[in-house]
Amino acid sequence: MRRRSLLLAVPAGLLTLAGCGDDEADKSKAKSSKSPSESQAPNAKIVDGPLPEVTKGTKFGDKPTVAKGSGKPSKDLAVKTLVAGKGGKVVKGDYLQADYLGQIWDTAKVFDNSYDRGKPAAFPIGTGKVIPGWDQALVGKQIGSRVQLAIPPALGYGKQGNPQGGIKGTDTLVFVVDIVGTFNGKSSAKGKDVAQSNMDLPKIGTNTDGKAPSIKVPEKDAPKKLVSSYVIEGDGPELKESDGVLVQYKGVLWDGGKEFDSTYKRSELAQFMLSQVVKGWSQGLKGKKAGSRVMIVVPPDLGYGDKKQQGIPANSTLVFSVDILAVL
Repeated sequence: MRRRSLLLAVPAGLLTLAGCGDDEADKSKAKSSKSPSESQAPNAKIVDGPLPEVTKGTKFGDKPTVAKGSGKPSKDLAVKTLVAGKGGKVVKGDYLQADYLGQIWDTAKVFDNSYDRGKPAAFPIGTGKVIPGWDQALVGKQIGSRVQLAIPPALGYGKQGNPQGGIKGTDTLVFVVDIVGTFNGKSSAKGKDVAQSNMDLPKIGTNTDGKAPSIKVPEKDAPKKLVSSYVIEGDGPELKESDGVLVQYKGVLWDGGKEFDSTYKRSELAQFMLSQVVKGWSQGLKGKKAGSRVMIVVPPDLGYGDKKQQGIPANSTLVFSVDILAVL
């Protein structure tokens, strides 16, 4: 797996606090390791400084250059909105999509940034999946905002630090965060409807109200080869094999149309590397655009084959509706 962030186990932006290598990253549902400091993190007193100057790249979306911290940092959580956004507010439990740069107060050493990776990260916010300073500083901020943070050790990686990132247990961390967007269990595709004219294939609902779309499977033989087509075509970046993706999805059996899995029912988005799911998904989503709804018909040889899964008999053809919310 291509490493997406120095501090990540999965490509979702500071999702785990212990470094890379989470075996759970290959599962459809994103799961995150907890830091030893999560349960011990105090509620922060938020102050407006001190914070080092952003000397270059001062506009929203530009990679910033941040000066070295001057003097001693605050023991409290320093938060300042550098650019005020006009979008909706970040809500606890959202997936926050953001670009960011992080460096160490004392040395100005950059230990991680998303700008060089060419796309924002996305991660759950306010739920203990990221360092406490992020959880406590970013909930309530508006989309389109640039926020600067100085996070003391107790609200960062704690006394253990993060050796992989070169972060000591005494280091205050400085971040600049551009809040690009948010997603939640009601998020849907955004784009133009595409005609579904092949009577031999399932028909997928085109509602974008956050409710699960209908999937109507025809009473015909299942195709022997993979089918992947737009139901709604978005205008975001195309998925590459090395990318991660944030999605809503619903899956039914071709035979009988019985639903076996759905993020809508769980009210929980799914996040994964495209290279680490069944071949029908990785091949069916490759090249598709963010913002789209895609129908994928997965034959057994590109799904689970002759191995029975929960709710899925052996040798099943599977039908999915997949909303690509973000490319990670």
